[in-house]
Amino acid sequence: MAARYPDNDALVYVEPPLRYTYQQFRDVCNQAAKGLMKIGIQKGEHISIWANNVPEWVITQFATGKMGAVLVTVNTNYRTFELEYLLKQSDSTTLLLIAGIKGREYLDMVYELCPELYSCAPGQLQSARLPLLKNVIYIGPEKMPGMYNWIDIMEMGNQVSDEELAARQASLQPDEVINMQYTSGTTGFPKGVMLTHTNLIGNACSVAECMAFTHRDRLCIPVPFFHCFGCVLGTLTCVVSGATMVPVVAFHPAAVLRTVEKEKCTALHGVPTMFIAELEELSKQKYDTSSLRTGIMAGAPCPIEVMKAVVNTMGAREICITYGQTEASPGITMTRTDDPIELRVSTVGRALPNVEVKIVNPETGETVPPGVQGELCTRGYHVMKGYYNMPEATASAIDKEGWLHTGDLAVMDKSGYCKITGRLKDMIIRGGENVYPREIEEFLYTNPKIKDIQIVGVPSEKYGEEVVAFIQLKEGEQATPEEIKEFCRDKISRHKIPAYVFFVDQYPTTASGKIQKYKLRERAIKELGREKAAQIETA
Repeated sequence: MAARYPDNDALVYVEPPLRYTYQQFRDVCNQAAKGLMKIGIQKGEHISIWANNVPEWVITQFATGKMGAVLVTVNTNYRTFELEYLLKQSDSTTLLLIAGIKGREYLDMVYELCPELYSCAPGQLQSARLPLLKNVIYIGPEKMPGMYNWIDIMEMGNQVSDEELAARQASLQPDEVINMQYTSGTTGFPKGVMLTHTNLIGNACSVAECMAFTHRDRLCIPVPFFHCFGCVLGTLTCVVSGATMVPVVAFHPAAVLRTVEKEKCTALHGVPTMFIAELEELSKQKYDTSSLRTGIMAGAPCPIEVMKAVVNTMGAREICITYGQTEASPGITMTRTDDPIELRVSTVGRALPNVEVKIVNPETGETVPPGVQGELCTRGYHVMKGYYNMPEATASAIDKEGWLHTGDLAVMDKSGYCKITGRLKDMIIRGGENVYPREIEEFLYTNPKIKDIQIVGVPSEKYGEEVVAFIQLKEGEQATPEEIKEFCRDKISRHKIPAYVFFVDQYPTTASGKIQKYKLRERAIKELGREKAAQIETA
């Protein structure tokens, strides 16, 4: 793309201002790649990045792609408990991080996990808790004890030749893992989804085709880079098309609309809650969004009125819906720009180009006829290589014929358009973030007062779903809902902290003693008066 469109904008930030052409962007990515090689990072090594949508995130994504390190994306909401698990499970040797979202909280957490940083030279970390972690790179101008900073890495790139980088790049193969993203399951802790060059570039090409993307498009990206939504449907979809990436560092509706107006963006991505906030801002203050043509709404079911407002008020008449999951890099189905709005709201589209989709009976595995509900399965270039160091979990997700079992229930019509109707899993989706009950349950079991804990989701008009905890306390113990929430604060991500806590003596069970979570969910819906939201969810 740099050869084809050297002077086109590749990466543009409105706040703080930054502008790279494709030629400049390629050069800065090469420089960062050489800097990472200089500190000794080998092909296949795991590098974690913990930051919001700063320019260095995008540069690191393409720099690691060029020099063959596997980029491990860290959720910006993570706290010490989750960060330590991810760095250990991923075998990361390097961590890049910003100071924090609200101040210095990321730095504080890293120094808490690795106090040895205070007394070691950069690149010489010997951590008791994270023995494989050697390099910590601070994305900022200041010098931090035991850490390189970003400027150091860029300057060290001068000590590696272009020929050395070219040789490293030539040694990479399309089916090698280059990205790892963590997603949870219904059992245990998050799993590292291994994604290859082919997975990611292929998915970006398919999505670009569905959006009719070209080098004339300019995509505003307010969705986080640590999700596939940001770093595949966002950055990579632009680069495979020669389009311009226009990220927003941290989501704020006014910042998004200012960016769209100033840079005349033709496309905008977001989860429904983001679009709702932007429409609310538009009702208070005027912004020129007439340049908008398309974009993707994904991450949660889209209310029809929101979709109509995005088309009519914001002008994005070709806005698309994409359905997928991290294990599929992530896109599986998508509406097309010329689909009627009814299809774009009532379905999640049809299979992406070069992707297979089928609906099967979860009991027998046999394909069901059109109009019959079953589990949505997908096969093709986009299916992950597997979960890192979890062969059993990989085997249960991908069958012997190569079909990825999504765990989502769906119905497909005769034309191949799919509707997601429910989930086989217990997963909760809050504001576009996947929340897995088991992970919160495992954490809350560490509270000495708690005997048993069950987490369920309840419908929410604002967030799609919210987290509810049903807790059995140990004999003689007392606790308040606020105390439980306080126990979670700064230990697990904010969106995982239960919004509501109920204390119970027993759980509804089947004859065999299995807890019936759906009955707990029904009780929560009734007690919280969420019947209306529940009707919207099933509509």
